[in-house]
Amino acid sequence: MNLLVQNGEGMKFQGKAALVTGGARGIGAAIVRHLASEGADVAFTYATSDQSAEALIDALTVHGGRLLGLKADSRDPTAIRDAVDQTAETFGRLDILVNNAGVFPAGPIEDVSLQEIDDTLAIHARAVFITSQAALSHMRAGGRIISIGSCFAQRVPYGGVTLYAMSKSALIGFTKGLAREVGERGITVNIVDPGSTETDMNPIDGPAVAAELELMAVKRYAQPAEIAAAVGFLAGEESRFITGSSLAIDGGFAA
Repeated sequence: MNLLVQNGEGMKFQGKAALVTGGARGIGAAIVRHLASEGADVAFTYATSDQSAEALIDALTVHGGRLLGLKADSRDPTAIRDAVDQTAETFGRLDILVNNAGVFPAGPIEDVSLQEIDDTLAIHARAVFITSQAALSHMRAGGRIISIGSCFAQRVPYGGVTLYAMSKSALIGFTKGLAREVGERGITVNIVDPGSTETDMNPIDGPAVAAELELMAVKRYAQPAEIAAAVGFLAGEESRFITGSSLAIDGGFAA
């Protein structure tokens, strides 16, 4: 665990507390940076990226708010419930939950193992449910639950991603159902569906880049900061009338 205490004033998320799952690398780290740069107290979980977690906290010393890194595998229900509770206990509140932790299983359906199915659904579906369930016990009116989905939840133009698409599609039903349950409490629930984004899981010099660009209206990869900005919008006051929705940040992949 790593904790950095700072103060920030006059920022968008001043006085707010957030938890980002899978926040040490890639899109998750960009979301942590975005929320912290706007003054939020931000906790994030990570499973194996100890050095990345430490580097992220070190890099954010110029921003307001407090930062908390929590080692918690999203496949472990007890660990992720504890992460939620520790976030609320440390910061005294929990206003924003970003369900970001993810994996990218790929390959022919014949080659997918039972363990891979279980792990993928545990991270992309069960953990989202459990983490949100735990977070709701701490959230007040104005709370935000945002899940990171995928463009493959809306369109699958080639094979080899059946398990991934199935797991991310589950977030649509979850989000619509939960939005109905908590709307009267003033809490919103939404999805951000990224398209191809430049991260270490999907590098710009990877073997599939040309094929992916052909499927997009905007012929480039997104930057993680662009996905984080969409999360920041949904986490803010200006989006308080948006719930049960999916926001595609995919360069026209699903257009």
